[in-house]
Amino acid sequence: MATIDRSTVPGGRLAAPVERGTPEFRRLGIALWLSGLATFVLVYSVQGLLPRLSAEFGVGSSTASLVLSATTGTLALAVLPLSAMTESWGRARVMTWALGASAVLALVAPLAPTFGALVVIRGLQGIALAALPALSMAHLTHEVAPRHLGGAVGLLIAGNTLGGLSGRLVATWVAELGGWRAGMAAVGAVSVLATIAFRLVLPAPTAPTPPRTRLRDLGAPLRAHVTDPGLLCLFGMAFLLMGAFVTVYNFLGFRLLAPPFSLPATLVGLVFLGYLAGSWASTQAGRLGDRFGRRPVLWVATLIALAGIWVTLPDNLVTVLVGLLLVTVGFFGAHSVASSWVGRRAVLRTGAVPAQASSLYLVGYYAGSSFGGAFGGVAYDHGGWIGVTGYVSALLLGALALALVLRRSAPPA
Repeated sequence: MATIDRSTVPGGRLAAPVERGTPEFRRLGIALWLSGLATFVLVYSVQGLLPRLSAEFGVGSSTASLVLSATTGTLALAVLPLSAMTESWGRARVMTWALGASAVLALVAPLAPTFGALVVIRGLQGIALAALPALSMAHLTHEVAPRHLGGAVGLLIAGNTLGGLSGRLVATWVAELGGWRAGMAAVGAVSVLATIAFRLVLPAPTAPTPPRTRLRDLGAPLRAHVTDPGLLCLFGMAFLLMGAFVTVYNFLGFRLLAPPFSLPATLVGLVFLGYLAGSWASTQAGRLGDRFGRRPVLWVATLIALAGIWVTLPDNLVTVLVGLLLVTVGFFGAHSVASSWVGRRAVLRTGAVPAQASSLYLVGYYAGSSFGGAFGGVAYDHGGWIGVTGYVSALLLGALALALVLRRSAPPA
């Protein structure tokens, strides 16, 4: 069985895994929480602005969603080569530069003169951020003691959750006062502050920096990952779960602004408070997975999301909000378990570098956000919310089928 190399780090110190309850664990958790917050602030803040952008530029809902799909699409394309090539440069350094570059682009985005220019800038943001998510997961896999990994990844995803929430709320509320450009500028300012805090809090790494990787060196570990049935199931789940989740949040705002709800934009922005439930679910699911096993937690979380989308179907605000909470809890619970599973399985079953497995997981995750969300717009334009419900249900049923297949292909926890 392969294990993570924990020899010595520069300076001769023994690279011991970080244990829960230590100051290093707390600092690492806070720093990676900040990185997740900054990433999702930047990527998903435009989700609350989609109806406004649609009206501002005279484009349909599915076209407006390209502002989000451009970022997640380029991120999906660039995450694997960039994360593999830059890991040897030092994870802390690369993560800081990725956050800084994307924050600068966030300050440039409000200056875009046309919708096309905005889409291009958002695409560049995806490239700037590409190395960050996989390196964050890999950093935890290398630094944290394996028995605490699920909870640590849950904390990282909790930062993702709060970032997604705060980005949407800040952009929506500021845009209500000063327009979408002011909303995006405010998000850029938040991302700059999060980047500075991340760099100040992140502790020095204890695991050694891996050797330099060239693109031609990726062939063997990639073959090991894509020929492992369990990893393929987890990659597929990332695509399907994220496609379902981003579709719900992309187009629920359009539904609530239209009759019979006809809610004001400020109140519609409050639906993103449902992300707080996701923050709780991600940490709890990670710990439950560590305690009871990942498979049952993964199945239950996916079923909760599937039930939730059908609860949103009636034209009743209470049931819509309850269903949204269920979808959010189910998605983040499943995502927390699946993402923490990838790195451990890559080490235990293939002996390959976990960063590359995490990168492939994120390729599926962000491809699901880009393509799954775009096709969700087609479902909404042609079938309304019943079309979205059917589309999301199909994605979640596919994810559940892959989760059940894991029963035959997964190693013991």
